[in-house]
Amino acid sequence: MGLEIIGTESLGVRGLSCRVTLPGRSIVIDPGVSLGFRRYGLLPHPIQIAVGIKVRNQICHALTTATDVVFSHFHGDHVPLLDANPYQLSFQDLPSSFPDLRCWSKSDDDLSDGMRTRFHHLADLMGTNMQIAESYSEGPLSFSRAVPHGNPDSNMGTVMMTRIKMNRRIFLHASDIQLLDDSTIQLIIEWQPDILLASGPPLYLNRLSSFDKTRAWANGLRLARNIKAVILDHHLMRGKKGAIWLDKLSMKAGKKIYCAADFMGQPRQLLEANRIHLYTRMPVPETWHDDYAKGLVDPDPDSDY
Repeated sequence: MGLEIIGTESLGVRGLSCRVTLPGRSIVIDPGVSLGFRRYGLLPHPIQIAVGIKVRNQICHALTTATDVVFSHFHGDHVPLLDANPYQLSFQDLPSSFPDLRCWSKSDDDLSDGMRTRFHHLADLMGTNMQIAESYSEGPLSFSRAVPHGNPDSNMGTVMMTRIKMNRRIFLHASDIQLLDDSTIQLIIEWQPDILLASGPPLYLNRLSSFDKTRAWANGLRLARNIKAVILDHHLMRGKKGAIWLDKLSMKAGKKIYCAADFMGQPRQLLEANRIHLYTRMPVPETWHDDYAKGLVDPDPDSDY
């Protein structure tokens, strides 16, 4: 089984996109990307935007040879969008073959009005190829029931996890679980994955309670003790605290707990966490973002803005 993690916070963007390659199947999960429209009161730095364009291109390239696509839920960093902002993946970016893919999707239950609208946009695009997949299995693919998006007491709705089996190895994509629901962690362990890719806790949010921080830490250790390769990223790596937390978890577990960049053998690019530093090091003209939205400028990671 080949696993390529395409876009996550440690790789410079918001998302949890990946491609799993099996004999005769190429499965792209959560083909979306975002940059965090405002952070610290600042729009994405051109360096971030350049990386975002690269990731969008990688997602689209993966989709050109894909046989299947999976939508775990409908936040704008996990799906292509009809009404994308300049930093997201738009329907217009997608390859012409996209509507022909076998599509496995979370249902439209437990969705806000905005998320339900995105679900229906995708359903219109995919037509009869779109299969509601919660608790469904097909060949090497199995999908979970709806599980909480983070804390089960929050109003963030639910997500669908994806389990993929090839020979004796099992990969599990656990999307935005954030390690905050004990029953979800138990289900993951019962599914016995060899490799887990999941969202860690959103330590960058001040509203995250001490109880949730303690619960996420304990659940991270549970996963580390039961799964060979644990990859935690996404919400966790939106702030510098997340990288420190991950390294401390590795020390406590006595084994390497990866972020996506570590697993892919790439340097960590915590660009959103370092947005202020990017602006300080490379100032941006006031009109730059308006010009970018109009197609008048292109971001160049090597330019002195």
